[in-house]
Amino acid sequence: MKHILKAFFLLTVAVFLAGCSKASVALQDGTFTGTGTGRNGDITVSITVKGGAVTETHIVSESETPEIGGVAEEALLAQFLEAQKTADVDVVTGATLTSDGVLDALDEALEKASGKKKIDAEASAPQDTECDIVIIGSGGAGLTAATEAASKGAIVIVLEKMGIVGGNTNSSTGGINAAYTPEQKALGITDSTDVFYEDTMKGGHNLNDPALVRTLVDNSAATVAWLQSDLVGADLSDVGMFGGATNKRIHRPQGGAAIGAHLVPLLQKAALKQGAEIRLNSRVTDILSENGVATGVRVSTKAGDYTVRAKAVIVATGGFGANPEMITRYVPSLKDFGTTNHAGATGDAFAMVEKFNAALTQMEQIQTHPTVVCGTGVMITEAVRGNGAILVNRDGKRFVNEMETRDVVSGAILSQTGKTAFLVFDQSVRASLKAIEGYAKQGFLTEAESIKELAEKLSMPKEELEKTIAAYNAAAKSGSDREFGRNKASMERILSTAPFYAIECEPAVHHTMGGLKINTKAEVQNTSEKSIPALYAAGEVTGGVHGANRLGGNAVADICIFGKIAADSALSYIGK
Repeated sequence: MKHILKAFFLLTVAVFLAGCSKASVALQDGTFTGTGTGRNGDITVSITVKGGAVTETHIVSESETPEIGGVAEEALLAQFLEAQKTADVDVVTGATLTSDGVLDALDEALEKASGKKKIDAEASAPQDTECDIVIIGSGGAGLTAATEAASKGAIVIVLEKMGIVGGNTNSSTGGINAAYTPEQKALGITDSTDVFYEDTMKGGHNLNDPALVRTLVDNSAATVAWLQSDLVGADLSDVGMFGGATNKRIHRPQGGAAIGAHLVPLLQKAALKQGAEIRLNSRVTDILSENGVATGVRVSTKAGDYTVRAKAVIVATGGFGANPEMITRYVPSLKDFGTTNHAGATGDAFAMVEKFNAALTQMEQIQTHPTVVCGTGVMITEAVRGNGAILVNRDGKRFVNEMETRDVVSGAILSQTGKTAFLVFDQSVRASLKAIEGYAKQGFLTEAESIKELAEKLSMPKEELEKTIAAYNAAAKSGSDREFGRNKASMERILSTAPFYAIECEPAVHHTMGGLKINTKAEVQNTSEKSIPALYAAGEVTGGVHGANRLGGNAVADICIFGKIAADSALSYIGK
C-alpha cells in the first residue's frame, strides 16, 4: 500500500522528468534534500539540479548496514541518475526496506525541486481527535488488530513512530506455526494441537504461561484460515519443518518465500480497506489514564503534539531488541551483541504503563537467533536448515543437531572457535527455498563446484569436510542421525548436487520474550493480577507465551492470534 499511495506522486514527477528536454523540465536549479525511513532509521539524500536535470546525488545521513544497505544505496542512486526518475529504479532484492527509504527520500527531494512542496513551509499543527480503538504500533500484531476491529465496525486509528509499517514483521522470513490445518492434511502431515502445545512448552523450558500457550495452539488453525480468507488474502499453503517442532507445521507462501514481506502489505491493505486509519511518523509518548482506565494516547509528530481520545487502547509496540541498554540491563552477558531488530524496537511502552501499575514478566528471557550473517544483522531463516542445510565449525565438523531449539544452537555456535559457524548446503536445498535467492543476491553465499573446493575457500580441512558431508548423507539416507539426533523430517535431502554453498553465521539478539503480562483475552494485568480497564496488548511487547525460548514460527502465530484476540476483547469492552 505504501507504494500504491506513492504512485500518484511518481506519476506527477514523471510528467516533469520523462520525455522532456532539459530546458523544459520543471525542476528548479539548486540542491534539495529529502528523508525516508530505512530498516535502521532515517535516510537523508540530497540531489543537485543544474539546467533542470539532476546531476548529483548523495547520501547525507543514514544508519543502514554497510554490507547491505550501503551497497543498495549506491546501486539505487546510480540507477536514479541514469533514469532521472524513481519510477524506473528497481528495488534491491534483500534490501527492500533500505530501498524504500532511499526512494522515499528521492521523492521528497524531487517534490521540493519541482516546487510542489515549499521547503520552509510549516506543516499545519495536528488536531486532537477521538476514535473507538487506538492501536500503538503497526507491526503484525497492530495491523492484525486494526483489520479485525475495523472489519467489525470500530473507528480505528493506528499510530506508528517509524516512517513505514511492519516493524520486525517486515524481516520475518519463516512462517506461522499452526496445527491440525487443512494444509497439513493435504500434504499428509499428521499433527495435533496437543503436540504443538507440548513442543512449545518444552521449547520454552516450561517457563511459558500454560493458559497463553493453550490459547495460541487452539486458535492457530483458525488464524491461518482467517489470514487466507478474502479479508486478508494470504498464501500459507506451503508447510515446512522448523527447530523444536515434532512435525512440519510452519505455514508459509508457496516455495518457501519470506512470510513478512508477504503478510505485511496484505494486512496493511486489509486494515485500510476496512476503514482503519494508519498514521506514520507518529510517536506515542504517553497512554492517558482516568481513574485507572486507559482513555487514549498522547502523540508527538514533527508538526506538533496532539491527543487521541479512545474507548480502548491496544499496545502493539514490539519488543526491545534494538535497545542495547535494556538488553544489557536484563542480560549482561549479551553486551555488545548484534541484533536482527529494526531501529524502532526500543521498548517504549514499558515506561508508559507504569502509571497503571502494569505487571511485567520474564524480562530477562531474551533469545538470540543462531544464524545471522556475521556483522550484518541479517537473519538466515531456519528454513534453510529445515530444508537440509547443516552447520559445521572451522574444522569442517558438525557439532550440534541443527534443528534443536534456538538457544541450544546459539550456545553450541558460541562454544566453537571464533564463535561463528558455517551453514553448508547444496543446489537441491537452494532450489527448494526462494529465500536463498535473496541471500545470494546480497552476496552472502560462498559457492564451489565440489566439497573440496568449498573447504579450500573456507580455509578448513578438505578431508574433514568431505568426511562430514559423507556421514550426514549416510544418516539422511538411513533416516537416523545417530550422532546428533536430527529429526528424519528435516533430512529429506542429501547434500550431493553441485554447486555447494556456505554462509558464515553468528548468534545475535533476536526476540525479547518477556514483557507486559496479559491474560488469555489479551487484557494487560496489573501487579495485583487484575485486568487494567480498556488496556490490551499483543505481540512481542507481551511476555509469557514463549517462556525461556521461542520456537521459530511461533512469533507470527503470537502476533496474529493475540492481535486478533486483543481487537475482539476491545470490541467487546466498548460494546461493538
